[in-house]
Amino acid sequence: MKPIYRVLYLIYRAGSSLWYRARRRFTLAGRCAAGGLVVAAAVGVDVENNVMYQEFALLLALLVAAFATSRFFRAKYSAARVLPRFGTAGKPLPYRVRLKNLTGQPQTGLTLLENFADARPSFAEWFAFQLAENKRLRPFQVSERRRNNPFRLVKPVEVPVPPLAPRGETEVDVEILPLRRGMLRFTGMTLARPDPLGLFRAFSRVSLPQTALILPKRYWLPPIALPGTMKYQQGGVALAANIGRSEEFVSLRDYRRGDPVRHIHWRSWAKAGRPIVKEFEDEFFVRHALVLDTFTDEPHGEILEEAVSVAASFACTVLTQESLLDLLFVGAESYCFTAGRGLGHADQMLEILASVRACADKPFAALEHHVIAHASVVSGCICVLQKWDEPRKKLVEKLRALRLPVLVFVIALSGKSELDAGPLRSEPGKFHVLEAGKIEEQLAALS
Repeated sequence: MKPIYRVLYLIYRAGSSLWYRARRRFTLAGRCAAGGLVVAAAVGVDVENNVMYQEFALLLALLVAAFATSRFFRAKYSAARVLPRFGTAGKPLPYRVRLKNLTGQPQTGLTLLENFADARPSFAEWFAFQLAENKRLRPFQVSERRRNNPFRLVKPVEVPVPPLAPRGETEVDVEILPLRRGMLRFTGMTLARPDPLGLFRAFSRVSLPQTALILPKRYWLPPIALPGTMKYQQGGVALAANIGRSEEFVSLRDYRRGDPVRHIHWRSWAKAGRPIVKEFEDEFFVRHALVLDTFTDEPHGEILEEAVSVAASFACTVLTQESLLDLLFVGAESYCFTAGRGLGHADQMLEILASVRACADKPFAALEHHVIAHASVVSGCICVLQKWDEPRKKLVEKLRALRLPVLVFVIALSGKSELDAGPLRSEPGKFHVLEAGKIEEQLAALS
């Protein structure tokens, strides 16, 4: 079975490369001419009964002439891309490009094309995707994900460039559409000019490597009563607001042996004539755990992407409140990132979520152990899960046994929203099933 898939993978690589090059090199008229050439070649074999061979000869001559004239394009350019640091999946990413003509001849009819790093998957990723799709679909059924390439990171555009005077400069507004989160890598850009027949384009390439981080898609959330109450934290505000020891000021008192010198209140000492120090105490505050389930055998699956988007939506919402947020997930190892009240910001949490990858080589128990070990320091737990099976129900049961309030969101495929709440059956308001494709309106309906 696997050798067959290796052959199919090679065909996929060759076919995608050929199609990519053809779409960039040929104009729309050129692609029509090339298609007609293939049809004429297939039909015109029988020269005695039809005249399609004449069409074949004409189209071939046109394409050869177009290719030959395009070889005379020798213009040189320099370019600078003014690119924002972040973008968001599913939202246009606008930026500007400055171009300079390095030749002494005017240049017209140019089109700007961006060059991106090869986003095609390795054989292991492609094979895992194919197996997952075959399990999920009936024979001969084509999924929406197969029609829309799940490995494509961006939808590029072709931008017309204004005429460039000799040694002249211009600025071009460019807008691309990132399709998935993660690092978007630019390798350079290409300036294309069609031949006089308008069939084939000549290229002048400029090397310009650059990157932009594409953040997860986020959904609007209404005010939600998050689980948990204020809880004492070791280190108090020092943990929440500073990397050091600086608690909340309470009062002044007489100096005691062993008090830090930096706590001395010098003005009060001057007035009272004896050492006076400032007294502090630790603070109680809310600290939530945001648990993200990354365990799936579909590394580029829609469910994982939606789970990351829901987690990102909560990260942005929780960090606007007076609380801490601990993001817990498992990748190459177990991770815990804390943000809020001076330790971090929503942008930092989103950067982390943009890089989250599926975990297929560890059992779900790894996340369970990580969360239970962290449960003693948090006030409540928000779980974003990809399934609702026994291991995940067991995790929720253990959290409830520790008297930790839990809010559970299960991401499901469309039409599979009927799930038994299991350990949360007595608290239906704490259990929500979100259908892929309807998550935005379902989250907006929460109260």
